[in-house]
Amino acid sequence: MNLLSVDEARERILSKFQSVSTETLPLAEALRRVLANDITAADALPPFDNSSMDGFAVRAADIADANPASPRRVRVVADIPAGAAPTVSLTAGTAARIMTGAPMPAGADAVVPVEETDFQNRGTGSAAPEFVEIRSAVGAGGYVRPRGSDVRAGETVLKKGRALKAQDLGLLATLGFAHLSVYRKPRVGLFSSGDELLDVNAPLAPGKIRDSNSYMLAGLIESAGAEVVKLGVAKDNFGAVKSLLDEAARVKVDLILSSAGVSVGAFDYVKSALESNGSMDFWRVNMRPGKPLAFGAYQGIPFIGLPGNPVSAFVGFEVFVRAALGRLGGLLVSGRQTVRVRSEEEILSDGRESYLRALIREENGVWVARLTGHQGSSNLLSLAQADALLIIPAGVKCVPAGQEINAWIL
Repeated sequence: MNLLSVDEARERILSKFQSVSTETLPLAEALRRVLANDITAADALPPFDNSSMDGFAVRAADIADANPASPRRVRVVADIPAGAAPTVSLTAGTAARIMTGAPMPAGADAVVPVEETDFQNRGTGSAAPEFVEIRSAVGAGGYVRPRGSDVRAGETVLKKGRALKAQDLGLLATLGFAHLSVYRKPRVGLFSSGDELLDVNAPLAPGKIRDSNSYMLAGLIESAGAEVVKLGVAKDNFGAVKSLLDEAARVKVDLILSSAGVSVGAFDYVKSALESNGSMDFWRVNMRPGKPLAFGAYQGIPFIGLPGNPVSAFVGFEVFVRAALGRLGGLLVSGRQTVRVRSEEEILSDGRESYLRALIREENGVWVARLTGHQGSSNLLSLAQADALLIIPAGVKCVPAGQEINAWIL
């Protein structure tokens, strides 16, 4: 059987996915949710010229030659705290005490920081002085944040497909967006397959292992912004697998994800169960770990079957499933962050596109990587220790020490 390239397999999968429906959420519930439309500012930010310092609003021309040896004395005609709406208009030789963030009064075009004056009574509740000496010249616009210098009215500030960060919520609150249209979370029906699997609470028995993939994959699904619908563990028989597939269809998930049961083994029943009311392609992908990959649909719901070995399942998720969930969830950009790293050791490969567990550190501004050790596809310890996956391109059988390659940050 011919091996598909990773890129071809990924594109075949992604071509079958469309964004899920949208919903409206209060701003307070929108962290990490994906915007379903562009956000355009109705207001300018800041909405008015304001002071960036505690000090005195002045006319710059009045203090153009002020210096410590020859200060300029001006009359203080107003006191403007943050939140006030000043009604005074400065004329020649006048100033207004002003607090950080307070609106600039008419006639003023600069702010002198309080430290550049003779005013020393800066305690809470202190009254403004009748006169103040200015000891430093400030040009027009000095220490003033002009209206619209951050955001212009009508400007698009956030694009559709963005996963919202905490700082985005702050910006949206400032702009008055109390509710947002976002994509709902994709729902993923998850099950493991195999007679050998035990619950995490069960004591080990001969020939049995505890089910690790359901916990690992559930965590990965949630990290990708989707909701996990746990379907359980299917025994190695047609009826058990079909029952879980029927349950996934009944609860209307957007993707069915399984691990194990998708090879050509005599006891792998996922393929026959899926084809009883759908279809499945079984691929061998030119990658390691994770060469076997199943993709199809059950009752119209996309299905991805990952290998049973935990590291293979992890890598398969990162290579194929994370991108699919990003497409479902409306993300403009999805996937792990890619960086260039320098290998501190020679790395041998078999010519398949390889994803190898590694530790990275920064040395003199360069990321340096070394393997975590044994790269067997059942070795979960080396995966838990890793903070990156090194990506060895297809066709490369040796990466010399000191060569740079791509890596995904975990």
